[in-house]
Amino acid sequence: MKSRFFTLLLLFLGGSAIPAFAHTETAGLSSGDTAWVLIATALVMLMTPAGLTLFYGGLAQRKSVLNTIGMSYLAFCTATIAWVVLGYSIAFGDGNGLSGGLGNFMLIGTKITDLEGTIPKMLFIMFQGTFAAIATALVSGSIIERVKYSTWMVFSILWVLLVYAPEAHWIWGGGFLSNSGELDFAGGTVIHINAGIAGLVLSLLLGKRETHKLKHPHKPSSVKLMILGSALLWFGWFGFNGGSQLAADFVAANTLLVTNIAACAGGLAWVFIEWTTSERKPTLIGSASGVISGLVGITPASGYVDVTAALVIGALSGIIGFLSVVKLKSWLGYDDTLDVFGIHGLVGIFGAIATGIFANPEVNGAAGLLYGNPGQVLVQLKAVVVVILYSGAASALLFIISKWITRGARVDRETEDVGIDEVYHGETSFDMEPTLAAVSTEN
Repeated sequence: MKSRFFTLLLLFLGGSAIPAFAHTETAGLSSGDTAWVLIATALVMLMTPAGLTLFYGGLAQRKSVLNTIGMSYLAFCTATIAWVVLGYSIAFGDGNGLSGGLGNFMLIGTKITDLEGTIPKMLFIMFQGTFAAIATALVSGSIIERVKYSTWMVFSILWVLLVYAPEAHWIWGGGFLSNSGELDFAGGTVIHINAGIAGLVLSLLLGKRETHKLKHPHKPSSVKLMILGSALLWFGWFGFNGGSQLAADFVAANTLLVTNIAACAGGLAWVFIEWTTSERKPTLIGSASGVISGLVGITPASGYVDVTAALVIGALSGIIGFLSVVKLKSWLGYDDTLDVFGIHGLVGIFGAIATGIFANPEVNGAAGLLYGNPGQVLVQLKAVVVVILYSGAASALLFIISKWITRGARVDRETEDVGIDEVYHGETSFDMEPTLAAVSTEN
């Protein structure tokens, strides 16, 4: 009643006095779609400075937990700035099959009233920027506990501009892979394979941790924080996958459902293998790793598959993740600290190919192998190979450049032994322990 009185009063005073917020719809703009993508963007943003930092921090050694958290936190900042300055233009600007060009440098020419489909373009830019940020932060998990903070800062900026943005253009921005029909709904190739390959390359170039060479056991700093981080990632993944439809519709609803199913299937598959093999102990780290594997596997397929396919993709993703982390890594002997290559790279490769197999035309119009279109698998394979080759070569070159700029990429032996937190940052995660012990004694 008060709102109606206020509106009538403004009309009486003059229609020009009605504020802009009184209008809920503009031609071409959908309030429902906009509201959903606003929420989805916030969910994806949560994944990096909260979810990934806690997940990675919980898995890292205690002497390096703050540095590990800081690398993801830093990556969100550097990637976001790089994205709005030039990354968005390269990824989604007007260009050719290889690049979007430089026409949208600093978002020049982009008006607040511009639309991307039925949502504001500014919102689309923000949404895609959160993807660039988490992809960059994922790479850090391969090289924690031994890389310089400065080297990581330089590399993260270069990687967004020269690796992530071009690949986003190829697949989502009208580039040559999207024109060939490649299906990647929410980032299986652009994010997970890309980050996984980059992480493997950087871990090989940087070398193994000294404790890894001595085969010392690496105890996680906090399984509780790791579980909390994985839950936040899981929560954010609904925005990650569901928001990629850029609309509040039937496909978005189905995407949320299949995302959740695949996550659960992946977690159960990993735990089942642990329970029936090895030491016959189901671990919480295994549960969380399986859930993340299931989420990675379903990401490219989430907008194209049904519930049955989600169960299969999720379960197989959990199995592939387990074999990659527990078996393959041991056989090959590389030191990918938090298994970015195993969980994101290899499971991402499986998910991209599985999309070409299980895509159901009744969901979103795209047909895969099981629905009479075997050629889709070849299209998916082409994209996988292109991303692997480019990400591997470009990431290696950019890391070498970053190493040269910062005069070395690796911390010294003493810093690594004592802990990067204390020596490099002057901070430790033990600060509150004496106080807490004193309080416990007094009570």
